[in-house]
Amino acid sequence: MTSENLPVVVIAGRPNVGKSTLFNRLVGRRQALVSDQPGVTRDRKEGEAHMRGRRIRVIDTAGLEEAAPDTLFGRMRASSESAVSMADLVLFCIDARAGITPTDAHFANWLRRQNRPVLLIANKAEGQAGTNSALEAYSLGLGTPLALSAEHGEGISDLMGEIVDRLPGAPKQERRRRDEEPEEGEEPEERPAGPLHLAIVGRPNAGKSTLLNCLLGEERMITGPEAGLTRDSISVDLHDEHGPIKLVDTAGMRKRARVEQHLERMSVSASIEALKMAEVVVLTIDATLGVHEQDLQIARLIEKEGRACVLALNKWDAVEDRVATRQAISDRIETSLAQVRGIPVVTFSALTGAGVNRLLPAVRKAYEVWNSRVTTGELNRWFEAMLDRHQPPLVDGRRLKLRYMTQVKARPPTFILFGTRAEMLPDAYKRYLVNGLRETFHMPGVPIRIQLRGTTNPYADK
Repeated sequence: MTSENLPVVVIAGRPNVGKSTLFNRLVGRRQALVSDQPGVTRDRKEGEAHMRGRRIRVIDTAGLEEAAPDTLFGRMRASSESAVSMADLVLFCIDARAGITPTDAHFANWLRRQNRPVLLIANKAEGQAGTNSALEAYSLGLGTPLALSAEHGEGISDLMGEIVDRLPGAPKQERRRRDEEPEEGEEPEERPAGPLHLAIVGRPNAGKSTLLNCLLGEERMITGPEAGLTRDSISVDLHDEHGPIKLVDTAGMRKRARVEQHLERMSVSASIEALKMAEVVVLTIDATLGVHEQDLQIARLIEKEGRACVLALNKWDAVEDRVATRQAISDRIETSLAQVRGIPVVTFSALTGAGVNRLLPAVRKAYEVWNSRVTTGELNRWFEAMLDRHQPPLVDGRRLKLRYMTQVKARPPTFILFGTRAEMLPDAYKRYLVNGLRETFHMPGVPIRIQLRGTTNPYADK
């Protein structure tokens, strides 16, 4: 297929919202200039991206600004509008840190009249605070905003999945808009038929490369007793009975204070990048050493990035008291990682191959849970029962009025809780709801996100 025949994705928005940084992320290389100075991009820049097995033409545009047609900024805007007219999908970017500006609102109105599919991107939404501020973008009337950080790579894998879902040629059930909910009794949406993206991570010398060689059935990676043999993330293709898997072996991740050499810093950065781009992450641990604090730090990073996780206890053949070791590791994980309770654990020896056949089925199961969806009716019947069982606590002497919940996306399962002053809900009550969701709807071991959206009184300030 020639580039002219590829589906076209256009990145649009006002200046300095991070369009070129996002473009570089999608095409996989630093192709567009990036600067804090607004208006660096003047001409359209095109690149080819590969997402979930599909080739896509991506166009970076100049910032949309109000300007006379005969000025430089007017011509830049005309070029951007021309690109939008040929788009199969428009990624409309806003800056979540800056909030909604009048320019954002003006061009959102203009975009709605262009009769083009639009995916709303709330960029620069680092961390929980950025995700919460991204909810402001609902007011633009372009559907549910996808919060991400192009600069830090957060949310890029989710974005790629959404792009592929919405482009021409995707099955109808895969093109469901993010803000549409399955009807009562309707089957959850299916995912694209591309490969499952899997990363193997862990501390140095945990046996990651030996595991990859065992899964492939060949000596693809150099292995040995020395720690740190793998210096870069290596991607290979694998197949099981369910389909293709894109498997990435990564360099060992040590404590930041011990990472001194420039080359190792780059290796660890590549490992973190592979983790962020994965859908399921296999955290490999040397079972003879038990769970180290660095293992927990890696697990917390996996949870922060919203990825499904499988705990792989390697060198199991060398463990003397297996019952006690398994119990000690399980206790440490459950105590330290309560926010992802129920992580699946697989024990094996990558060197001999014993037990490795259990790993990929566990990965597939974790991937299925990560894609879980709950219908709105089912969710709110559960929510009412949870409120009856345990009312929210008083905040400043007043009761919070929680009204309803809806699931806005899977990968990982993410819910929005609506209600008067809902944004003041204590963390302890959020944990109560998360644990209830995990138990009732069978979501062990995956991150569950609950975002809070309060309803405001329009006359309160008058």
